[in-house]
Amino acid sequence: MTPRMGSIKRRDLIRYLKILGFEGPYSGGKHQFMIKDNVTLRLPNPHKGDIGREFLIRILKQAKIDRTVWESL
Repeated sequence: MTPRMGSIKRRDLIRYLKILGFEGPYSGGKHQFMIKDNVTLRLPNPHKGDIGREFLIRILKQAKIDRTVWESL
């Protein structure tokens, strides 16, 4: 299933980040994080609802993942 620029479950976000080369998640402080090269990406804590579109866009920007790359998975 290809990710879209909409709400997404946390576990699916982690799965796609791993496909894109991120390692983890690792425990650290208040949030888990994943690492790829020199990028450290803090993950949202698990909660009942999905991660919303706007939050997903901010996460991808921090991870330096282009929207076209994300949607081509």
